[in-house]
Amino acid sequence: MSCISVDDLSIKFRLYHDRSPSLKDYVAGMFRAAKPTSVTDFWAISHVSFRIGAGERVGIVGHNGAGKSTLLKALCRIYEPTSGSVQVQGRIAPLLEIGAGFHPEFAGRENIYLNGAILGYSKAQLRAIEHEIIAFADLEEFIDTPVKYYSTGMYLRLAFSLATSVQPEILILDEMFAGGDANFVQKATARMHKVIEGAKILVVVSHDLDLLERTCTRVIWMDHGRIKHDGPAKEVVQLYRSSTATRPVAA
Repeated sequence: MSCISVDDLSIKFRLYHDRSPSLKDYVAGMFRAAKPTSVTDFWAISHVSFRIGAGERVGIVGHNGAGKSTLLKALCRIYEPTSGSVQVQGRIAPLLEIGAGFHPEFAGRENIYLNGAILGYSKAQLRAIEHEIIAFADLEEFIDTPVKYYSTGMYLRLAFSLATSVQPEILILDEMFAGGDANFVQKATARMHKVIEGAKILVVVSHDLDLLERTCTRVIWMDHGRIKHDGPAKEVVQLYRSSTATRPVAA
């Protein structure tokens, strides 16, 4: 049975504060003792625990820098925990940074196999869906051209088509897809809704609170790397709306 279990998860990043040296600084530095580098630790996620079971549709909200995207990447094993654990049962489709695994020198067809392997597809699975991926992306004429020559729209079409070509058990989504021309966006939106409906678990980060209320059964509110509220979607969204409405505007 599909499920996600996060237990006391913390993720630390190291921040370096020294500016990048110029050539002059570098040469001068060869003749004097090295200065200690200014470093601080930043806890992007701090002691977060929750469980998501089959059938749940979970939204994640929070201000910029609250830890939302870091949490999604931890669920997808892009970031490893500094402490705590993440356990996932079920096939994940991560729609985070679409096309992040593409190699610019490789042709579109080669990138299907490269990025598909990163997503966990076998070569046999990719062979079976290769034609459908290319056709959905409307790239038959350019599929053997290196992707460095693709327009942004072509790149996004191929990446989205690949990422949504196999129905996942668990869909991890960072904002809804919004790229390409109007016709493709309409086609992609229809496919996205189909994938969402078919997934056993949905975890989505979005700034569209109305979308989260319509789509999700539960919402987790992240604040400075911690869970502030976790409960029914409408209840948590209302609390979050009230918080942002009363937050003072920075001068």
